Amino acid sequence: MKKTREVEKSYDKIDGKIESTPDIFDRIMHIKPFSVFEKFYIKNKSVLLYLFFGGLTTFVSIFTFWLSEVLIRTDFDVSILGHIYSTKVVLSNAISWICAVLFAFFTNRIWVFNSPTDNWKDFFKQMFAFFGGRFATFLLETAILVVFVSMLDFNEMIMKVIAQIVVLVSNYIISKLIVFKKRR
Repeated sequence: MKKTREVEKSYDKIDGKIESTPDIFDRIMHIKPFSVFEKFYIKNKSVLLYLFFGGLTTFVSIFTFWLSEVLIRTDFDVSILGHIYSTKVVLSNAISWICAVLFAFFTNRIWVFNSPTDNWKDFFKQMFAFFGGRFATFLLETAILVVFVSMLDFNEMIMKVIAQIVVLVSNYIISKLIVFKKRR
């Protein structure tokens, strides 16, 4: 019982936010082998969780991109300004984006930035801002894929991984500074 109270007290204030009870990650970090890193975790919780869930989101994105590439049998080439573009790559990227953004919104909202809302209006405002930021990085990612895969004939999966790194950094900045900014 005493240990539980100590855990709750140590997690009362993380990243300037008041948390009433420790979440599953706080409890894991309090287990013996992980407790060595507990202070580092407390200090850097949002960044560490963003990297963890960002990695999972990247996996969701790459897996659904690959699955779409395998399942979509028809590829229409479109010629725009003298360049041939693969619609299969763009469609596969759109499917992977939708899956990844849905996963990322809920994990970022619940665990990374601990950003609950008071009502449905605030929830949808937060969701709209999140999807807007992610749509901007989707356009960036799509541009990278179109230029490097369709125009310059680079490998699809290698370019997808490189594009994901650019997107990961951009999304953290947008989420931290705009979508889940601390309310005063």
